Amino acid sequence: MTLEQLIDGFAAVATASVADAVDKVCGRRGYMEHALKPRINDRRIVGPAVTVLEAPTDETLPPQHALDLIDEAAPGSVVVIAIGGEADVAVWGGLMTAGAFARRLAGAVLDGGVRDIAEIRRDYDFPVIARSVSPGTTVGRHKTVASNVPVVCGGIEVHPGDIVVGDIDGVVVVPRAQAAEVLAMARDIDRRELEQARLIVEAKSLRQGLARYGRI
Repeated sequence: MTLEQLIDGFAAVATASVADAVDKVCGRRGYMEHALKPRINDRRIVGPAVTVLEAPTDETLPPQHALDLIDEAAPGSVVVIAIGGEADVAVWGGLMTAGAFARRLAGAVLDGGVRDIAEIRRDYDFPVIARSVSPGTTVGRHKTVASNVPVVCGGIEVHPGDIVVGDIDGVVVVPRAQAAEVLAMARDIDRRELEQARLIVEAKSLRQGLARYGRI
């Protein structure tokens, strides 16, 4: 499948179904820690990951790898920033959002904080999923050390090109090599759950629906 077909497909299935499909196909958990939540709006994020790694520092440096990545990433990319779960600084704000919006990126997923919430909502309505909201800057506290390398965000390893699916249910990372298989299973899960829900409503019995489909 092409990347465009994968993105369109994952945009149309439930995030929970994607999480269940990753469990089965990949044999491991693919969903991030529950602390990562949408902070701007409820818009869904689906796209290939581009990654940034940050580390502590006492130097006064701009987040250069992140700034460069925003300008260089392909439209539709999802910026994933790893900072070791540091919740008390913002790795994303209004200016970075302006750049991402201009470049038509799909969203940002942050293992740290976001700031300038009112500005981002008012001017861009850009979807950001973050560990926290914080007014604090990374400058003088953290620095970017690499981009488009494997990172750990929300407890899950993310490789550049992995498919990121995120919304109010959480964030799931789908390994690119297994994305087509995961999508096929997620579609099947969605289909079976719809049939099961209809049966439960029609029969007025949760037990009957569970007995037929064996799924909860």
